[in-house]
Amino acid sequence: MTGWDGVPLWGGGGEAQARACLTAGADPCLLVHGYTTPLHAGAEHWSPELMRAMAAAAGDVDVLVGGRSPLWVAVDSGRYDNARVLVAAGADPWRPMMAGWSPGRLSLAGPEPGLFGAVPPGVELTAEERAAAELAADLAVTLRVEYYDGTGLLAVAGIDAAEAIRRLGGTAMSEDELLAHYDVEVDEDWEPGVDEDDWKWLFDVDDLLLVGLTDVEGGCVVTQPWGYQPQTPVVGRLLSAGTAAYGLYANPKSGNQGSVYRDGKVIKWDLHPGGEAWDSDGGELVLLSHLYRHRAPAFACGFAGLRPADARCITGPADQWVLLPDRNYWER
Repeated sequence: MTGWDGVPLWGGGGEAQARACLTAGADPCLLVHGYTTPLHAGAEHWSPELMRAMAAAAGDVDVLVGGRSPLWVAVDSGRYDNARVLVAAGADPWRPMMAGWSPGRLSLAGPEPGLFGAVPPGVELTAEERAAAELAADLAVTLRVEYYDGTGLLAVAGIDAAEAIRRLGGTAMSEDELLAHYDVEVDEDWEPGVDEDDWKWLFDVDDLLLVGLTDVEGGCVVTQPWGYQPQTPVVGRLLSAGTAAYGLYANPKSGNQGSVYRDGKVIKWDLHPGGEAWDSDGGELVLLSHLYRHRAPAFACGFAGLRPADARCITGPADQWVLLPDRNYWER
């Protein structure tokens, strides 16, 4: 028994139970389930009134779990009301954590850069970090994707779709050629491209060798609405030669899976774009995890510095459909 048994520590709710636990003397800094404390969970999910009571009962309002303090969690999740409560209770906004990012420095990349008052010398964002925050704000408007389960994609910087096809050794296919290749029957009055929804007949195809490519400002995006192929190691290595790319597979069973490629090499694997940062992440990924919380496709594009005008590069129709050569795409 922990004193917090039965209290939901994620997704909201449970405030009455939490108050009862506090009244009974339960420690809000106690590690629960091996990965959080009630103080951390409350920073994201519970009211400022409850957080005020929890902070008053906390032996260490800056207790670290997974490399982050409750104040970090409040800032990262946009709960600035709870961030103010924690600072009033003694939390340090400028304490470095998470690859050197303090809660206060992280707040400089968000909508309330003055949240903690004067910024200490040497803590200001770099020009690159400010540009990343500005791009994230732009993509929040232009790249809205409501549903992408089962989609694989690779956001590639610095090359266009034609160069991507050349590197992959793929064969560009028109819609007529694809209809014939997959022996797809359509209505007699159907004409390719008349309606932008016409491309969705491709959802009846599950060929992992078929991918879509779309040119966007800053590079291109490889997509597959039904599979993981775009973010496999061989595709990532071929397309990232001399540049960088970020792969995403929205696995319906286990959630978003991400990968980083630079100069033809696999740099990071088994990431979780759109989720919280890990304490083992480097500074760049910590910032991007904050900027693109719950927005995995935008995370991939933001990493590569792409500026799509809209969500078509993710949701379709792609500029060009391409058949890839048959090979083992999992070679690392």
